[in-house]
Amino acid sequence: MHARFTAAPPVATAPPVPAVPAAPTAPVKAAAAAAPVKAAAAAAPAAPDGRSVFRHPVRVYWEDTDAGGIVYYANYLKFFERARTEWLRALGIGQQALREADGAMFVVVHTRVAYRTPARLDDRLDITVALRHAGRVALTIVQQAWREQTLLAEGEIRIGCVDAGTLRPCRIPTHVLDALA
Repeated sequence: MHARFTAAPPVATAPPVPAVPAAPTAPVKAAAAAAPVKAAAAAAPAAPDGRSVFRHPVRVYWEDTDAGGIVYYANYLKFFERARTEWLRALGIGQQALREADGAMFVVVHTRVAYRTPARLDDRLDITVALRHAGRVALTIVQQAWREQTLLAEGEIRIGCVDAGTLRPCRIPTHVLDALA
């Protein structure tokens, strides 16, 4: 499974985004516009511009479900975290390298998640990441969990940049902001 970038507005009211195709090189058409899909591993994808959406596939395993057989609500935050990490990696921003080279790291400072309908064991989900706002010390990110055409959960996550040694807020390194521009 490969992560994908596609063009689509990062808003909760947007029409459903089509499921990621099985073939890694097949084009995907977003609801509003068509854009070729690039596998993150194959080439460095274009940086998000507020309209780009990064897609990361996730499979639901037993460990993700509760006693009722549905994905436990807190696991959506884990899915969102993995997708954000892969989004940054696809932009050339390794979090360990950021910590070692710049002495900085990202921490979650606020989350808001709305749950629409449950995911179940063996479901293949697409977790999307779209940058809503980049400030000097924090990023606001919109994320959604999709099963084919069905929106399962959506959230807004604010991550702050902190000094890795003191955990005090610090400016996001310029090379990170440049990669997000």
